[in-house]
Amino acid sequence: MNLETRLIVNRCRISIVSLLMLCFGAYAAERPNVVLIIGDDVSPDFSCYGGQVETPHIDQLAKGGLLFENAYVTASSCSPSRCSIITGRYPHNTGAPELHMPLPEGQFMFPQALKNAGYYSVLSGKWHMGEATRPAFDVVDDIHYPDEPTGAANWVRHLQERPMDNPFFMWFAALDAHRPWEADTEERPHDPSRVMVPAGVPDTPIARTDMASYYDEVRRFDRFVGDVVEELKTQEVYENTLIIVLADNGRPFPRSKTSLYDGGMKTPLVVHWPEGQFEEGARSGSLVSAIDIAPAILEVAGLPTPSRVQGVSFLPICRDSKTQTRDLLFGERNWHTQIGCGRMVRWGDFVYMRDFTPESYSFLMVNAAKASYADLLRLKPSGKLRPEEDEIFSVNRAEELLFDVSKDPKQVRNLVGNPEMNATLENMRAMMDEWQERTGDSIPELENMTPDRHDRVSYERLYPGPRPSEGIVAGQDAGATEINDAGPIWK
Repeated sequence: MNLETRLIVNRCRISIVSLLMLCFGAYAAERPNVVLIIGDDVSPDFSCYGGQVETPHIDQLAKGGLLFENAYVTASSCSPSRCSIITGRYPHNTGAPELHMPLPEGQFMFPQALKNAGYYSVLSGKWHMGEATRPAFDVVDDIHYPDEPTGAANWVRHLQERPMDNPFFMWFAALDAHRPWEADTEERPHDPSRVMVPAGVPDTPIARTDMASYYDEVRRFDRFVGDVVEELKTQEVYENTLIIVLADNGRPFPRSKTSLYDGGMKTPLVVHWPEGQFEEGARSGSLVSAIDIAPAILEVAGLPTPSRVQGVSFLPICRDSKTQTRDLLFGERNWHTQIGCGRMVRWGDFVYMRDFTPESYSFLMVNAAKASYADLLRLKPSGKLRPEEDEIFSVNRAEELLFDVSKDPKQVRNLVGNPEMNATLENMRAMMDEWQERTGDSIPELENMTPDRHDRVSYERLYPGPRPSEGIVAGQDAGATEINDAGPIWK
């Protein structure tokens, strides 16, 4: 081949590459952006859910999109829940089922798939998933408390500083409404006399003030959601941006966070995408798990869902709110500064729970000096606690619980032992057994579990660092990190 021919061939190659780049650029510009906004320790207390906290910005997203009434996290504990979200896998299958465990190397992460496909990927706010998740993002802006108590200070800046010729994915993780509280200087504080005290929390002035401070932080979280929406509108990308708002687990109060009750496991979930042809202003009672977020986002981005992902996309529900994508969902309770192990399954209106450590009380020792928890300790000797308040001190709890949440939303009437519920109970026992077997959810013996981090009498810390180094975790003996089976989804 002579020089002239080589030049012609090279020019053709350059033209083809340039054409491909232009085509890819046009495709990239059309692909939807994704913004995932995660509240920290927030139950469905938004006004659009009928809660007492005025959340006008989230309410507006719900009005133009879809609100899920029965969305659940996989664990009511911060880092296990987040590791489930980023992988689309159950906590015992991620290899990080307990608090402060980093996600191991080699797990699939949907932000990495987005990044590989040309998305500009940012995490800003609370991180809490470990170094192995860093490569999934172009930028990890790990914000620490108390340097910046909201976690949201840089969200708008990251939107402004992004490359304007790439589709983008933003993982915005607030520190609101995690304890401790800070006064919200931009709004009038909530009136403690007007708050609703949930089951498990004593109705005392201290607990009411505690709850009012939580409300303040939830309202502040909503304000930062509004700032993100406003910036998306300013940049004229709002219409083609999928916005998902949820929480990592429920409110930081007794019988909520770290528990298997709905107060800990149920999450608000609002989804909005004007160009996605979603139903506007719809409310869906269909069951959705946090592991369903990864396949939904991958579908929106036009990417395949790998076999490692155990969730199912909820996008069909967004376009028809009466659609169901699953009959069953499952959740876990594992170590959270102290021994605790349980499992739950939701089927229709029924929630079944199995407690593997009924002899290990569930009072969260790390919070012993904090408001509502301290009030429970103060009132316990008087014998005046209601059963649902006294339960967390029990070392002889029921090993099985069954609730009909349509009739008993506070989950205070255990139906185990009711002859009329025998068939339902047997069905749900079988569902849980099958799920545990198929997903490799091996439960270690009590004496082999990660030990308590605090003394059960003095509440003094026994180990330095975030967690003890010894202990066998759920799924470890079964090699669950290599198991992709999601277990039963339909019944």
